[in-house]
Amino acid sequence: MAQAKQGDRVKIHFTGRLDDGSVFDTTTGDSSCQCGDCGDENAPYELVIGNEEFFVPVEEALVGMAPGEKKKIVVSPEDAFGDYDDECVFTIERSQLPDDMQPEVGMELELADEDDESVAVTVVDLTDTTVTFDANHPLAGEELTFDIELVEII
Repeated sequence: MAQAKQGDRVKIHFTGRLDDGSVFDTTTGDSSCQCGDCGDENAPYELVIGNEEFFVPVEEALVGMAPGEKKKIVVSPEDAFGDYDDECVFTIERSQLPDDMQPEVGMELELADEDDESVAVTVVDLTDTTVTFDANHPLAGEELTFDIELVEII
């Protein structure tokens, strides 16, 4: 039976979990997923091994696998979304926001930085005069566990 190697285009099913067991992403239509993007589709994820289209440790684990084979891979924060960085949390005066903007805790926005680059942020705190944003990825600092299945080598 064929085994996957670097450069192969493959289809995989995966379920990504946090340390507490909660599902943050899946291709299996797992109804316990909390990401809101999974739906009930069972479409496998397609990638080229070695092109860093997915987390590198997962791609590396695919090498040598045969269709139908399953593995569990743990991805460290450094290989996922990085460590949580307190310096990515900042506060601005409400007066710096557009007049029609009504921020709420949990709201996700895109702001422009000093280089006019787009930065994704989440509102984490509000006062009458300030808004505090967190520019860390929501999964920064998290160890991610993936259950993967090689579906097909294309």
